[in-house]
Amino acid sequence: MDLELEPISSEDREEIVEIFNFYVDNSFAAFPEDRVPGKFFDLLMEASRGYPAFVARGARGQVLGFGLLRSHHPMPAFSRTAEITIFVHPESRGMGIGRSLALRLIDEAKGRGITSILAGISSRNDGSIAFHRRLGFRERGRFKAIGRKWGEDFDVVWMQRTL
Repeated sequence: MDLELEPISSEDREEIVEIFNFYVDNSFAAFPEDRVPGKFFDLLMEASRGYPAFVARGARGQVLGFGLLRSHHPMPAFSRTAEITIFVHPESRGMGIGRSLALRLIDEAKGRGITSILAGISSRNDGSIAFHRRLGFRERGRFKAIGRKWGEDFDVVWMQRTL
């Protein structure tokens, strides 16, 4: 598959929000219960300011997925720790796009002195837990029933990869 990883730009707004909203509507992968508006893109970009953020583009230039790192905590004591977010277009799952994004983010993190990457994942998202495990993340904790979507409680599973 022809795949290019490029920094996220403002032109990617609609496609990124649409990918995210698919998961809002259809899964526990995205935590909101209702579709997010276009300004959600601005929140993502603000959260990832100073960290790597990429889109995966197909041969026709379409966004097949996106991934970013963001601060885990604003205090300087946690400056070597980042959180990871990756979403892949539903029609492009299982093609290695998420893995490509994750490996690029991990490589960029190492170059920036980040020594630990965290992922907070819904316990109802077995696919994401398995995906992160295959990338070397290990479960480090679980907060019981702290999330609620569509009237159903879920745990948040915290996974970590040490670089």
